[in-house]
Amino acid sequence: MKLTFDVDRLLPVTVDLQERLEQIANESGKLTSTTHALTFNFRDTSYSAESGGWHPVEIRIVRLNDQWIFDYITDFSYSGGPYPELVKEVDFNFASGTASFMYVPEVAISDSNVCDFYQVWEMNFLAYVGMRVFDEIEITAQ
Repeated sequence: MKLTFDVDRLLPVTVDLQERLEQIANESGKLTSTTHALTFNFRDTSYSAESGGWHPVEIRIVRLNDQWIFDYITDFSYSGGPYPELVKEVDFNFASGTASFMYVPEVAISDSNVCDFYQVWEMNFLAYVGMRVFDEIEITAQ
């Protein structure tokens, strides 16, 4: 099934990311004509607070009429001690139009610094997916 994205929104999400999500969704068999939201969870199951690894990433897209839009993209990391927890390190919240970064106040997602950072983040994320560092990719369809 073809996912048609509304790309005129907030951040320069590349065709490469759109196509990769479409491929993963189609391979999962969970995408149907009645699906109205997809949540992708990318995990390196060996990632831990002690030894590091690749941060878990969650991406949610929702259907709006005949197009798909990004709801959020969140990159998690371990933080705190002595019992570290997974927390949002980077969060691009398309629904609210905000971006947040650990230890930095929330900013508008349209801020030029956010756009610049997003481009680098996405390029790295796609490289990691291509390197198959995420040994667990789960999709939840709603």
